[in-house]
Amino acid sequence: MIGSLRGTLLDRQPARSGPGAEVTIEVAGVGYRVVVAAASLGTLGELGGPVFVHVHTHVREDAITLYGFPTRDERQVFEALLGAPGVGPAVALAILATHSPVALRRVAGTDDVDALCLVPGIGKKTAAKLLLELQGRLDVDGGPALRVVDGGGPAPVRDAHAEVRAALAGLGYGPDEVRETLRALPVSGEVDALLRRALQTLAVAR
Repeated sequence: MIGSLRGTLLDRQPARSGPGAEVTIEVAGVGYRVVVAAASLGTLGELGGPVFVHVHTHVREDAITLYGFPTRDERQVFEALLGAPGVGPAVALAILATHSPVALRRVAGTDDVDALCLVPGIGKKTAAKLLLELQGRLDVDGGPALRVVDGGGPAPVRDAHAEVRAALAGLGYGPDEVRETLRALPVSGEVDALLRRALQTLAVAR
């Protein structure tokens, strides 16, 4: 798996399919074709100059595609988006083309459905579901760390409210129900205890 590339920027052109652009980066005599967000082109420098990108290697049965990002944070958010059901690389790039990582955390932290609807192809229903996913996967307080619910690597940061939110979404509760229930919960506590209390509140409300 390729995690980053440092080399010479040989070429750039529109992506063959989907949003973004495609650049060719030569590393030790080998040219790597990398898909990047269109907004990132200006940060990569001039043709023939040095370039560095963080890379996500996307593997499918019929293709291996490299996606490049100027910062590690953008790559992490891209990977968090890919972890959400129904979100592929094209949609993830479109979201990052509309909202920076910082802005996307703000959108997730404030339940701003309308902001996600600014992304082409995302309606209110899809945006509401995606917000719940992102609230469980991103540090919505604005820090660069990624709170991965089911990923590998270092132990994830435990956020009780985020875990309760994700559990309630998995049980089929709607965004409005989840949001109102979380507001009534203590700001901290054990996940199991908070989830039981949330379910009791929801049972009474229904």
